[in-house]
Amino acid sequence: MAKEYLGINGLGRIGKLTLWHHLSRRHFSGFVVNTGREVGKTLDDIAQVLESDSTYGSLGGFLHGVAARGESSVKILDSAAALFEVDGCPVKILRQARNPKDVNWRKEGVRLVVETTGTFADPVAPGGDDKKGSLRGHLEAGAEKVINSAPFKIKDKSKKAGDDTTMLIYGINHTAFDPRKHHVISAASCTTTGLAHMMKPLLDTRETSGILTASMSTIHAATNTQSVLDSVPKGGAADLRKTRAAFNNIILSTTGAAQALESVLPAIKRIGFMADSVRVPTNTVSLINLNVTFHSPLNAKGEPVINQDLINGIYRACSEGQQKGLVLFSKRQNVSSDIMGTRAAVVIEGHETHTRTGFIELPAELLQRYEMTSQNGLRLPVTHAKIFGWYDNEYGSYTNCLGELTIYIDKAMG
Repeated sequence: MAKEYLGINGLGRIGKLTLWHHLSRRHFSGFVVNTGREVGKTLDDIAQVLESDSTYGSLGGFLHGVAARGESSVKILDSAAALFEVDGCPVKILRQARNPKDVNWRKEGVRLVVETTGTFADPVAPGGDDKKGSLRGHLEAGAEKVINSAPFKIKDKSKKAGDDTTMLIYGINHTAFDPRKHHVISAASCTTTGLAHMMKPLLDTRETSGILTASMSTIHAATNTQSVLDSVPKGGAADLRKTRAAFNNIILSTTGAAQALESVLPAIKRIGFMADSVRVPTNTVSLINLNVTFHSPLNAKGEPVINQDLINGIYRACSEGQQKGLVLFSKRQNVSSDIMGTRAAVVIEGHETHTRTGFIELPAELLQRYEMTSQNGLRLPVTHAKIFGWYDNEYGSYTNCLGELTIYIDKAMG
């Protein structure tokens, strides 16, 4: 068991669920959580935030099952120090510093921090120069490593992330972590995590590695970046739709999943990958609609090799092999609530996998124009596949993978 506490900056959706995850794992001996501001009127209000959740229920039920739902798992040990005991683990709450450089992680014995606010995502911005704070401020405050629970966003496009930064997804490229080199780590996003686990098996299989192009739409649950009711956009806002009421609209949105995917799966760079998002009025669990076009080899009978059985077989095999526990293959007819809390990066909805093969016809005169010889022209087989993957964008998929990555990095730090 690690001796030092884990630092968590933020107590929002990912911050609280990160604490819940690690309470269940018992890898860290305790936690220091920075809220950066006062919470409620008394420490009892913080206790209520820690032990209850509208989506996943009570902390007691989360950790110990239905029988423990009504039991309080949070006790105040020291009011002056804001020290709690949460399910037997010490949890200290810091409420003074909003700027990461002012959070005294060194004093608290914290070497590793998980940044969950979503506010600090620029790995280039120096820690001390920005009055509002920056990701590197955690290092100035004494942390040795900081993991950001979002993709990097560099504001100054003339700059590039340094060699001490990296983007890692557990089960995809987490073993690339170098404790001597990497100090600022991005754990990508919930969508990129699920998408990477869908794409890797296809890239790793000979028959499906010849991807011509791919696109993705995520049917995504609402998040706190949206408005509950219609509101007035801020000055300079480019996306007016995020200020429309979240729970009675289907809202087109954007996602950086395609760009982030290139960082963890470099083979994607040769593919013309597109990604978009559609926000829907649910509180968690999202669905990736992955469309992939392959150059499809034919068997001896002239039939396409890439079909529903092949693709489903690929995912079934990886769910029992190298991505066991991270990729689940299902032939059930699921709905989103069936997936909530499922601790896997993605659940493949095998019942809905579809393929169709067509031919690109290249006439002889066109080939001759490009000095290619053929009297009868060419017929190139191309297969299009539609694959669906569920992911619990809050706890089950993302926070679980983030937690696995956090423990891996802590162990590698020694």
